[in-house]
Amino acid sequence: MKTLIPAALLTLVGCTTASLPAPPEDGLTRAAIGQTVAVGGPKVTPLAILEDSRCPAGVQCVWAGRVRISARIDLGSGSETRELTQGIPVPVADGMLELVEVQPAKAAPRARPLTSTDYRFAFRFMGGL
Repeated sequence: MKTLIPAALLTLVGCTTASLPAPPEDGLTRAAIGQTVAVGGPKVTPLAILEDSRCPAGVQCVWAGRVRISARIDLGSGSETRELTQGIPVPVADGMLELVEVQPAKAAPRARPLTSTDYRFAFRFMGGL
């Protein structure tokens, strides 16, 4: 006995699968200032750059520098504003949230200074079982 699957059902299944966004290959979620993104469980919105003391491209520095931002973190139970420093995970809900990457690289001293609209931040959430 042959089982026939209605064409409408096949079309619906095909559309549903095709519309799902592919996860980033590196597992990071990226956002600009003011853009809200889901990073695992929490939603993160970078609000402001507090510090960008990275060593500019083509310059030798004694210290590599760091990037600190202010970000709003939204959870099901509410939201809070936190300071995030690149490379330092912070406890959030049942896991750890990390600012992993900041782009673009800091420009050489004589280049056009970066503005807040130039920045893109990459986040990772570890945990949330």
